Amino acid sequence: MPKDHIDAKGFVVVLILTVLWGLNYSAIKFSNTGLSPIFTTFIRSVIASLLGVIYCIYIKQPVFHRGIILFHGFITGMLFGLEFVFFYLAVLYTGASRTAVLVYLSPFVVALGAHLFLKERLNLLKTIGLVLAFIGVYLVFYGKPLKHTRYMLMGDIFAIIAAFLWGATTIYIKKYLAESVHPINTFIYQLIFSVPIMFISACLIEDRWIINLSLEVAGSVFFQSVIVAFMSYLAWFKLIHDYPVAQLSIFTFLTPVFGVLFGIVISKEQMTAGLIGGLILVCIGIYLTNSQSAGFLNSKKLLRGRD
Repeated sequence: MPKDHIDAKGFVVVLILTVLWGLNYSAIKFSNTGLSPIFTTFIRSVIASLLGVIYCIYIKQPVFHRGIILFHGFITGMLFGLEFVFFYLAVLYTGASRTAVLVYLSPFVVALGAHLFLKERLNLLKTIGLVLAFIGVYLVFYGKPLKHTRYMLMGDIFAIIAAFLWGATTIYIKKYLAESVHPINTFIYQLIFSVPIMFISACLIEDRWIINLSLEVAGSVFFQSVIVAFMSYLAWFKLIHDYPVAQLSIFTFLTPVFGVLFGIVISKEQMTAGLIGGLILVCIGIYLTNSQSAGFLNSKKLLRGRD
């Protein structure tokens, strides 16, 4: 049964997911050294799709629906596919840390979309959060690292496009699929219908798919495909079905924090004042924009762990 707030169990799951997603930026940055980015996301979706179909058969859930639900699943997959084409290209051209911050414009797209389409109204506090977030994005653009290249701006723009597509996908799922299908079907629709988009994009954009395949690169693709694309996204779609989407978005502010941290530690990226300032404002903005008095922020409900 859907819940009206995020309980302790939901918070723990979101926390684990944000760590995995934050690490994923550096994993993508690493796999780009051995495989082209769009081809990588194509392989990732193929593997995760196969695992999703196997899981669907295991729980005896129909893989596809008919009629309008299948159409909504197709649209969801199209949005998802385009999102990850731009996302992987963003990590190729700009830093993992910068991508982690810029992609998290998505919760603000969700907040605006929820206001327009889901009747989850914006108030003054949430509007202030939106303003802070966009100031944070400006600081990220302003705080260029010493190794800045002319391609970094293109990567930053790709990250922002991915953020808008991610937000649009979340709203579309919540409006048209969340109450109609099992979470595994939402998951499968996104992955399966995104595969053709990714394959066509790889054929049109990338001349060489395999650059330097190694055991480490294969391990990175495994992490992206099995751990992130299959296990974490399945858990996320279950959360979308069970909890208010705007309240969920509050806690996703942890992902850019982990993304920046892993980018600095693992990818050895420069920690600029603009990056840190932008990260702080984006995180505060996410918190303000998506906070609700009846949600997980109610400490009594947290302590009692009530559904």
